[in-house]
Amino acid sequence: MKSWLKISSVLCIFGFLREMRPSEPYHAEILVSEWYQFTAEEVNRFVYPVGAYSQLALLIVVFLVTDFLRYKPLIIANAAAGVAIWTAWIFTTTLPVLQATEVLYGFYSATEVAYYSYIYAKVEKQYYPKVTSHTRAATFVGKLVAGVLSQLVIGMNWMNLQQLFFITLSPQILAFIWAFFLPRVDKSLYFHNKPEAIQGNSQLDANGLENAPRKELESESKTQFFKKKMNQAWKLIWLQFRSAYTNPLVVQWSLWYAINYAGYQQITTYMQVTWNTFDDKPVIIWNGAVDAALTFLSAVFAILAGYLHAGRFKPRTSLIAMALLSIFEGLSVLLACWTKNIYVSYMGFVIYGAIFAFAITMASSELAGSLEDDSFALIFGFNTFLALILQCVMTFVVISEDMGLNLNVFQQYTVYAFYYIVLGLLYLVVISIRGAFSCLMGK
Repeated sequence: MKSWLKISSVLCIFGFLREMRPSEPYHAEILVSEWYQFTAEEVNRFVYPVGAYSQLALLIVVFLVTDFLRYKPLIIANAAAGVAIWTAWIFTTTLPVLQATEVLYGFYSATEVAYYSYIYAKVEKQYYPKVTSHTRAATFVGKLVAGVLSQLVIGMNWMNLQQLFFITLSPQILAFIWAFFLPRVDKSLYFHNKPEAIQGNSQLDANGLENAPRKELESESKTQFFKKKMNQAWKLIWLQFRSAYTNPLVVQWSLWYAINYAGYQQITTYMQVTWNTFDDKPVIIWNGAVDAALTFLSAVFAILAGYLHAGRFKPRTSLIAMALLSIFEGLSVLLACWTKNIYVSYMGFVIYGAIFAFAITMASSELAGSLEDDSFALIFGFNTFLALILQCVMTFVVISEDMGLNLNVFQQYTVYAFYYIVLGLLYLVVISIRGAFSCLMGK
């Protein structure tokens, strides 16, 4: 087997195991069940927001630490966090402990960056498209299998809801063990972009230091070397950041990416709480099947976006497409929350997820095409950070009891729906103004 394919396969096995979380489609249901007896209100207002705030606080630090430690230690830490989280969820019975676990879940989510960026430090650029598809496919397959498995064991009454935590814990343990088999990374994008060896006294001048003790010289040499590498890393980060965000196209697509992704995070996080409040909840809860359908359609639509878009659209055509897709996203969210039939809500949620996958793939393609090769991780990481800031603002404004609007779950989703619709309409207005201005200038 070729070396790049072998490395990709090892990483994909980790990604599959990590995403094998059958408890995820039923997480809210489990927390409000007879085993834990938290209320839907507590989960909505005091549990899930903690995870969002924690991920925001940790993301930038984790991104830099991941690069500095060269990926593998953070992948191991990510897997260890998964083991700790699901172990805690099995035994926790109090709200403070549950909130503390959500802080750890924020770290678990933030350290995903190590999984997605590791492969680029291990293979040559010519294999980037292939390994990117492999790593993304591994997560889709893991989620799909988890959704089908959870629906099967719950639908057939083979296990109860709480036991899904035990099923999820097992692959997290396997992922932790497997992470140690990942090949070591010798370089990274910023802090170790040019592997160098510290060679004793060679970096020191000879102004009388040659007579100093050898240990003192080595210590000073290492300190100077470390400072030099840190300065080089920060300069490279700043140069790439400035180069990217002085490009109008990068700014345009970065804003859309962050705004859209923030809405997605909110909608997927709180949808289970919404379903739990429906009066016509079925005897068999179909969350697992819905999650499996969402994952499958997301994968299909992401592939379609890659083939249908593929740089064929002109900038104006792409903007019109993104505006319309945003409006369709909003309408599908309205379908999910403006109904008393839970099956219609399931359908609206799945349609939303598929449209989002198509739209975000197009936006990512446009954004990547406007970037310098080596700044992908930095810019996409920063855009995710912007999305998390916006998500936390939405969480605070929409959900907070003290200073926010204190909306119930259906009202919250109405806000999210019009958030997308207004975004799409604004894009259409901007496109119209640009078109009119271009016509006037042309005349």
